[in-house]
Amino acid sequence: EMGRILREAQQSVGRPWVGLSVVHLGDNDVPNALVFIDKYTQVPRIVNPILKAIQGIDEIVTWPGIQTYIEGEFGSPEAVKISILRDFFRHGFDGSGDDGGSCIDGRLTSSWNWCQQLSKKAYSRIFLLTGFSSFDGAF
Repeated sequence: EMGRILREAQQSVGRPWVGLSVVHLGDNDVPNALVFIDKYTQVPRIVNPILKAIQGIDEIVTWPGIQTYIEGEFGSPEAVKISILRDFFRHGFDGSGDDGGSCIDGRLTSSWNWCQQLSKKAYSRIFLLTGFSSFDGAF
């Protein structure tokens, strides 16, 4: 039955299927559905602070001196947004965290690795200026 449902879902997409057609449940990496769901609840903890920083750039450029700082360091507010997003999408899912576990483990570990490196990034001050405190706070 599950195979039939999967085939129908793949066919309804209308283009070639991208990604895995299996979900790891009952193995060492994802022993049950609750662990599987918990892994996906980490995504907003990573993405929300990035979105908050990106959205906050438009506000902080109105502060005295910040527009000059951003233009001097990055060229423009738009350029720093692109720099942050390009770096995250280039390295946040690069598989650097893959330890042979489930596919979500490798991607999450890559993203958490990126988060760990934030203080070393050229744009780390932008995160602080937009109110960033951590990837584990309230958003």
